[in-house]
Amino acid sequence: MQCSWKAVLLLALASIAIQYTAIRTFTAKSFHTCPGLAEAGLAERLCEEGPTFAYNLSRKTHILILATTRSGSSFVGQLFNQHLDVFYLFEPLYHVQNTLIPRFAQGKSPADRRVMLGASRDLLRSLYDCDLYFLENYIKPPPVNHTTDRIFRRGASRVLCSRPVCDAPGSGDPVLEEGDCVRRCGLLNLTVAAEACRERSHVAIKTVRVPEVNDLRALVEDPRLNLKVIQLVRDPRGILASRSETFRDTYRLWRLWYGTGRKPYNLDATQLTTVCEDFSNSVSTGLTRPPWLKGKYMLVRYEDLARNPMKKTEEIYGFLGIPLDSHVARWIQNNTRGDPALGKHKYGTVRNSAATAEKWRFRLSYDIVAFAQNACQRVLAQLGYKMASSEEELKNPAISLVEERDFRPFS
Repeated sequence: MQCSWKAVLLLALASIAIQYTAIRTFTAKSFHTCPGLAEAGLAERLCEEGPTFAYNLSRKTHILILATTRSGSSFVGQLFNQHLDVFYLFEPLYHVQNTLIPRFAQGKSPADRRVMLGASRDLLRSLYDCDLYFLENYIKPPPVNHTTDRIFRRGASRVLCSRPVCDAPGSGDPVLEEGDCVRRCGLLNLTVAAEACRERSHVAIKTVRVPEVNDLRALVEDPRLNLKVIQLVRDPRGILASRSETFRDTYRLWRLWYGTGRKPYNLDATQLTTVCEDFSNSVSTGLTRPPWLKGKYMLVRYEDLARNPMKKTEEIYGFLGIPLDSHVARWIQNNTRGDPALGKHKYGTVRNSAATAEKWRFRLSYDIVAFAQNACQRVLAQLGYKMASSEEELKNPAISLVEERDFRPFS
């Protein structure tokens, strides 16, 4: 009788333990949380060995916008920056590049590239885990007591410019504009910023400093991350026109060609061909749909986004499995039909998006366009960009140079 009583008690205790475990499993706020395992350093690995469910909203989504300069990446970044449950960082890999490049004797050697990419992956992994202290390794001068005023483009991040991360005196606005943020928020406290990161369900990072999606494979396959890559591409002819206007000194010879009608003998064609080669290599990988990218990769053409910003944004959020925030929808409405003259910054996002996508056709001569088409014909075909066969065709806005293509996410 005594043994029977003990058996009943043990069964009751076991039942309570099972129910408690189930409750903890379904109410945990983070996929890192496994009671009793964190101290042993096994929490992340063992937690992910269990089953996962499509409706499990507790796991952070880690979003990477993979782009190149002047491809519309600032605009795409804002589609996540405006979401109230997303912690967004604008180009944190700038700090890696700014720190390491002066140390490289050869500059662009394969060994230097490997070091740069390795450091970039390490930093991304830490930032997705909301470990902002790791960023301090690349901030010069080093932060004091985890505070700094040297974060690149802090003002482009909504969270870093709003309370509690920014407590600007006398500010009635919950979020400051970029210029006001830098001027009024004072030093950035990385401890407070990290806490704001942990309070949000998703982390999004924009970068133009990773050449190809292949360079991200180690992160995509890392079981500690839930990484989704949004690869943004744009017609290379449009990128060239935008860079020539924005980076006037660096692209001076292209502007000289446009102004004189004569191609300079010392023109640096790699300013164009590098973009085309990186796009081609990366897109080739993405479109062949390797198993390691399944459910992790979406290709977005800037032109499709510019023409149908709301529709394409809904597709992006659908791929990510994240509800579209009303703040994002409102931002799109306010920033895709505006007067570009209202933009105060060269990386601003207030513009008529459809008109902006076509503007390059009136900023490049046909000789330059023909040169670009010859140099980049492979990637133009891959991405569905049509060749302009004459000056008249180039300048005729009624003739589309963008094929109708449906680049569905790999899921």
